[in-house]
This record gives sequence, C-alpha cells and structure tokens, in this order.
Amino acid sequence: MEKIELKDAFAEFKNQKNIDRPTMMGVLEDVFRTQITKTYGSADNFDIIINTDKGDCEIYWNREVVEEVEDPNTEIAIDDPALDDDYEIGETFAKKIELKDFGRRGILNIRQNLQGRIMDIEKANLYNKYVSKIGEIFTGEVYQTWAKEVLILDEDGNELRLPKSEQIPGEHFKKNDTVRAIIKSVEMKNNTTPYIVLSRTTPDFLEKLFEQEVPEIYDGLITIKKVVRVPGERAKVAVESYDERIDPIGACIGVKGARIIGIVRELRNENIDVLQWTNNTQLLIQRALSPAKISSIVLGGEEDKIKVYMLPDEVKKGIGKGGCNIRLAGMLVGKEIEVWRELPAADDMEDEEDVLLSEFDDVIEGWIIEKLQSIGCDTAKSVLALSAADIAKRADLEDETVEEILDILRAEFEDEE
Repeated sequence: MEKIELKDAFAEFKNQKNIDRPTMMGVLEDVFRTQITKTYGSADNFDIIINTDKGDCEIYWNREVVEEVEDPNTEIAIDDPALDDDYEIGETFAKKIELKDFGRRGILNIRQNLQGRIMDIEKANLYNKYVSKIGEIFTGEVYQTWAKEVLILDEDGNELRLPKSEQIPGEHFKKNDTVRAIIKSVEMKNNTTPYIVLSRTTPDFLEKLFEQEVPEIYDGLITIKKVVRVPGERAKVAVESYDERIDPIGACIGVKGARIIGIVRELRNENIDVLQWTNNTQLLIQRALSPAKISSIVLGGEEDKIKVYMLPDEVKKGIGKGGCNIRLAGMLVGKEIEVWRELPAADDMEDEEDVLLSEFDDVIEGWIIEKLQSIGCDTAKSVLALSAADIAKRADLEDETVEEILDILRAEFEDEE
C-alpha cells in the first residue's frame, strides 16, 4: 500500500462513506494497532498519527536506550548502528515505521481489516437510520419484482423489501414504479445488511395517510382513536375532536370527498368508513354497523361475545360482503360480534311456517348451528334464502356439509306440504 493509495482511501471514506471524522480516525488507528500487534507482538510502545486531510499516516516505534537488550520490542542497545552519538542510556529512541515494513501480507491484512470495519459501520448507520423511522411513510422506486417480494431502493441506493404478505391483495408493481409504504421493521440477520421491511396493509399505514391528507389530524386538532382494516376491501377509522367547532368526520372526508379520495386511490379503492369515536360500546357498534339498523345489543354473555339483533332485511347490510363489515366492527370494539335475526312473535312464526335452527339440534351438530347463527341465520328459511356458495364462504363450512344442511331444511317444509 503506497502513500498515494492510502490517501485515496482516506478520501473515499471521507467523501463517500458518510462516516464522521472522529469515528474514521478511531477505526484507522485501531486497524493499524491490530496489525502492529501481529507484527511486533505489542502496540503499547507505538505512536500512530493519522492526518486525514493530507491522507497519510505516521507510525513511530518507541524504545528505551539500554546497555544490554532484554526485550527487543521495547529496548534498543546503546551501540546499535541506528543510534547516533547524541543518545544516552535511559532516553527514548523513536523510529518511523513505513507501511512497507509490514510486508506484503501485512499490508493486505490492513486493507481487508479496514474494508471490513467500514462495512460494519455502514451497516450500523443504515440500521440506526431506519430503526428511528419505523412507523413513518417511505416513498421509493421499484428496482425489481419477484413472486414473494418487491425490491425498492431509497435515494442512496439502499435496499428495502415489500413482501407479498404486506401488499394489498390484487396490486402489482413493475420496475420504476413509485411506491408508498410504511416502514414496518428493521432486522439484522447474521451480520448482513439490515433487512428493512415495508408494509401497505397495516392500520398504521392508513393512519399515516390520513395525517398527510388531513391538516387537522397532523396539527392534533383531530385524533385518530383506532383504525381497523381488511386490506383491499374495507377499513373503519374512528376519529375524535376535542374542539366542538370542528366536525372530525367532515374534515377527514373533505369537500365532496376531496381529502379521502386520494387515500382510497392509494389503497386500490379500499372502502373507508370514517366514524365518530365514543367510549360507549353500544353506540360505537351502532355507528360501526351503519347503515344497518340494530334492534338490540346484548353485551357479555358466553365467551364474552356481543350479540346484535336485527330485523331480517337489515342482517345482510350489517354483516357486509363476506362478513367483512361485522368483522371490522368486532375489531373496532375488541370483541367478537354475532348477528342474530330478531325473531317475530310466536303467532307470526306460525303464519310464516318458519322453524328455529335450534329445533334441528337432533340432526344438525351444535357447532354447525352456531356457525349459521353467527352469520345471522336463526331460522330454517333464513338459511334457505341464501345460496350454498354464500353459506359456505360466510360460515366457513365445507360444500358437502352445506348441501346436507340444505337437504335437511328443505325436507322439513316438504313434509309439512
């Protein structure tokens, strides 16, 4: 390693590696001391002077002048040819060590050790940079797409990953696309480059989008109390304002939906319901299931589930497509919600010739009846009113099981006829 090469190395660390001067000098000194120890056995009596501006390094080997040498690493004889007549016993003789004195292998070790240390510092800097940004929105450009993840680069060329599981269902990216996502996690695996994970499916991402689009949220005039999502399908955002002059829902939506439309487009047309937060659980459920009208709500009970009773023509609106609406309402209040049809009076039941599902407990297993009831089907005709495919999907039942149930229920009314 000639002097000019060392100078070039200093310039590279200073200008390209984004390493502060004290850290750089400390690393360089440590690298040289390590090699001195390997070459001479100890570095305690060596002075290392590093000048990063000039791009050079001076190393001095300090030894005590003695009459008879016992330790050649720390002592030098008075009659050694390297000394002139000015030295006396007890004085210190400092010899300048050139890089070539380390030998070809030693110089190679210095270079490799230096490169390794710089890489470690770069990894640590990158890790610390993004750990401090977890929960913030990141915007980058797609560099490459794979089946299981998308590789995105930041402005410095650092790699960030958007796994398939963190992408909104149905969205696809191609090279050079601009992507917005939230920084979800940063991990160090086996001392490799930090693995930075992005996400577009977390509730936090939706919350940050609202902060960007709604000034009142950013300024703290409106508070987002809770966000729940089924990515790509539907989301509910509960907001609150302590200033009575501010309409939190209107502010979030904007005039003619101007504020929320950008968020909806970013989330691939995900339906977003904005509702007023309340600590009253029953009122919160009513707002979450709107526009469905609720007849009554029973809190607690078996397994701490909440039972919501609705008229038959309101059940479908309350449950939502694929049960999405009722599931999000449950996530919002933190408890599972079951929708039950409000049963008509006994004489009306006779007129309608309907039968409660509980009457079939001798031919239909109890857990199946519970699943049907959880999707709002309490009577035989309420089940028969749905298609087999709809029942299988919403109640999470096998197709064969659904067909058997339908056969049993149809037979009940055929017998009566």
